[in-house]
Amino acid sequence: MNRFRLQPVVAAALLSVAGSAAASSHREAPAITESPKVDGTDFYMFRSYEEGRSGFTTLIANYLPLQDSYGGPNYFFMDPDALYEIHLDNNGDAKEDLTFQFRFSNKFGQANIPSLGVVNGNLVIGGNSVQVPLINLGGGSGSNPGALNVTESYSLTLVRGDRRTGTASAVTKPDGSTSFDKPVDNIGNKSIPDYPGYAEKFVYDIKLPGCATNGRVFVGQRREGFVVNLGQVFDQVNLNPLGARDSASNTIGDKNISSLALELPTACLTNGNDPVIGGWTTASLRQSRLLNPAPTGPVGNGNQRGPAVEGGAWTQVSRLGSPLVNEVVIGITDKDKFNASVPANDVANFGKYVLTPTLPVLVKVLFGVEPPATPRNDLLAVFVTGVTANVNGTAFKYTAPANQTVPGEMLRLNTALAPTPVAEQKQLGFLDCDLGGFPNGRRPIDDVVDIALTVAEGALTGTNGLQTCDVSGAAPVVKNAGAVVNDGAMPSADEYLTAFPYLAPPLAGSALASRK
Repeated sequence: MNRFRLQPVVAAALLSVAGSAAASSHREAPAITESPKVDGTDFYMFRSYEEGRSGFTTLIANYLPLQDSYGGPNYFFMDPDALYEIHLDNNGDAKEDLTFQFRFSNKFGQANIPSLGVVNGNLVIGGNSVQVPLINLGGGSGSNPGALNVTESYSLTLVRGDRRTGTASAVTKPDGSTSFDKPVDNIGNKSIPDYPGYAEKFVYDIKLPGCATNGRVFVGQRREGFVVNLGQVFDQVNLNPLGARDSASNTIGDKNISSLALELPTACLTNGNDPVIGGWTTASLRQSRLLNPAPTGPVGNGNQRGPAVEGGAWTQVSRLGSPLVNEVVIGITDKDKFNASVPANDVANFGKYVLTPTLPVLVKVLFGVEPPATPRNDLLAVFVTGVTANVNGTAFKYTAPANQTVPGEMLRLNTALAPTPVAEQKQLGFLDCDLGGFPNGRRPIDDVVDIALTVAEGALTGTNGLQTCDVSGAAPVVKNAGAVVNDGAMPSADEYLTAFPYLAPPLAGSALASRK
């Protein structure tokens, strides 16, 4: 019988010690808590499973955590002083070969509504032109400002080679234009009655330099797709960690997030020698910041003097590849260092945290449960060298990328493995023998908290009798079904889209019926 089932307090201790694991890089390091706009929260990378799109790979980088839908009057702009990036390594050297860069531009005072006497965001009252304090005076209209008083747009650049010294080319719309619009956040159904239909207008076809097939891009607010029983975990594990996994217990299910989503032709991402790609997302700020004691306008609004002047080289402040690494694995004094580092330096900087993790040892000290033996080569495979499924006839074998020369922490995807159809996807990914799921990439439906906790206590080493997938035979077989260390929360397939951009439209700030 599974040892964790006999000792409920053990699983409770595991979750208590791993409290910082209860969010997939939401406020995961001390410094990033001061800059939520550049806080990368989740990174997804998977073969597209939308009907007719299996030749594409989807990349989603989420930023700006724990958004309340009612967070007006300013809601949640992206930072025009920041550089948001998605990196791909396709030759196994733990360095970026392809980088997709997003830069934002915000414009304020845009509303022009003749029927209301609004001109450039100003309303004439008693002969005086008075600026309106709200970002919306009505609904958005496609890619035009409409009655919006603030608009966001962005550019997209592809850099081949080193992110700072490589060859940069603009990613464009099919007509050659280089500016893309971001939809306003879901303020409420009176401002934007059909938000899903409105947001769909901001899914753009894109031309990728050097690629014959068009891709797609969407940037905008989405409903938070990560699930976790967050409040109860931090309240001294005020839950039953061996109880039922329940989608209703997701305590951040009422939050939104900001997504940078790309769907790109898979053939244009690999290098032709190996189907495995590694991916991660970063955000960078300028090295220096000088506060302006007399700002004359918001940042990004034309030539007005914003609240600060940014300068100097780009400095990386946020990093995310595989989920939960900075929370579960990296020591508390090295968390900021990890956010500023690159995969090629991970073995030297952070190898000890992976091979000799503290969490299982703390569980043993407190409750006497033996941790898996060290060095933890299973965790090294998951987080550093890669665990990517290869297909050889009917046999499945999990190995590191064939062309790997330098280990480094990133999310890896074997693009040669067909995507799992929506109806057959399993939330526990590899642990449930769904080889199209985490850690072979990551899909929105993958319950990475339960997978990570179960692996940390030895699922891949056969320790403690936990659920895993046996891939030693002709076909994968689930072993120890149901023996999963879990936080109680469970993803619900109904809360995701089955097409790009996959994450559901955001929750509305006001869901009440419109009143006249």
